[in-house]
Amino acid sequence: MKAQRIARAVGLAGLLFVAVTAVKAQDTSAVQRGNTKFQRTCAPCHGPGPGNDGEAMLPGTAALQLKYKGTVPPLLEARTGLTADVLKGFVRRGSWSMPPFRKTELSDAEINDIAAYLATLPQAAAK
Repeated sequence: MKAQRIARAVGLAGLLFVAVTAVKAQDTSAVQRGNTKFQRTCAPCHGPGPGNDGEAMLPGTAALQLKYKGTVPPLLEARTGLTADVLKGFVRRGSWSMPPFRKTELSDAEINDIAAYLATLPQAAAK
């Protein structure tokens, strides 16, 4: 009886380990895809700059600096709280000088990946 309990516990622990490993592998893939998509789609406007025009900041970063007046960092990669739902709100509706993006331009899955990437950055992990 005791041996059966131990065997069950070991079996359950093994299944849990496999499940956690699979989730981490999916998360790692999402983060990698999100980083790539962020660099290609978001960073041209929301990166640190300088831009080709010689300005210190790129247009999206500069617009966020004006909009939030220092209450939050203008650089998206320096922000916390940018969950997939928050990003979808801004991406789908646009915001201030940012145009909206259709699902054919940036899918919900890609936004989820970008959120996964942003959540891994040091300032997000510190929260």
